[in-house]
Amino acid sequence: MPQLRMTGRGLWITALIVPPLAFVALFIVYPIVSAFAYAFFDWQGLKRLDFVGLENFYTVLFVEPYRSWTINAFKNNVIVFFALMVLQNGLGFILAYALWRELPGARFHRIAVFLPVVLSTIIVAYLFKLFYHPLFGVVNITLKGIGLGWLAQPWLGQSGTALGSIIVAQAWHMVGFPTLVFLAGMQRIPSEILDAVRMETESEWVKITKIVWPLVAPSATIVFTLLFVGAFNWFELPYIMGGLDGSPFGSTDVLGLYFYRTAFGNVSAGQQDFGLGSALAVLIFIFIAIVAGVITTRLRAREIQL
Repeated sequence: MPQLRMTGRGLWITALIVPPLAFVALFIVYPIVSAFAYAFFDWQGLKRLDFVGLENFYTVLFVEPYRSWTINAFKNNVIVFFALMVLQNGLGFILAYALWRELPGARFHRIAVFLPVVLSTIIVAYLFKLFYHPLFGVVNITLKGIGLGWLAQPWLGQSGTALGSIIVAQAWHMVGFPTLVFLAGMQRIPSEILDAVRMETESEWVKITKIVWPLVAPSATIVFTLLFVGAFNWFELPYIMGGLDGSPFGSTDVLGLYFYRTAFGNVSAGQQDFGLGSALAVLIFIFIAIVAGVITTRLRAREIQL
């Protein structure tokens, strides 16, 4: 009887574990392994040709025009990462602190802050394209209405403002996620510690820097690591708002767009190269895996010091 009970429990555990593992193997592990294999061959459309070794990697990194495209896309991803670190995570921490202090209307604001996160990226992209429209967009209309009409411009139509405009849309879309993660970390702070701090000082700055921030360090590790991975996997918003070519003039081009049009082609180029695209995908994967691992390790060590 006990053996039957254990067998039934084992079957139940197997039924719960096997489907997710199969899903991960089919849609994550297999594509990654395939990309590694494809990167070492020459391709003509969907037809695999000769083994070329590391030639595809060399072409992507050192042969023009691919070298310039790689550098430009990588540079834009770096800009996206640091900009979102300030806008998205910085604002998320401030909002979390305000909600934690139970400011007026805190319950409503919790819902309002997280609501954009559950919206489809497509909806957010088209919504902000309307906001940024040079003629009837709410941004330019508002600027003209408050006497700052000289600032009105085609936000998505010029190189100097296009990437920043998309970054603002991304920050608005996802700011609710770091807000809730930071808020969850703050809610775990023991009330005894807070009571002791209140007896020593009323300075909010001291509370934040000496108590709150060190105690939410694990939450910061999660948020920073996920932001890095997301910033270097960025695709949907720039694709919808800037196009597959990273218009205008490559100012919104990122590694995700660059990989897609290299591997599968685009309307303007009309060509595709699975080998070069796979080599680029492998390089992106290795870079993200190494840097994300370093970030996590360093931040975990920092948590212990704090």
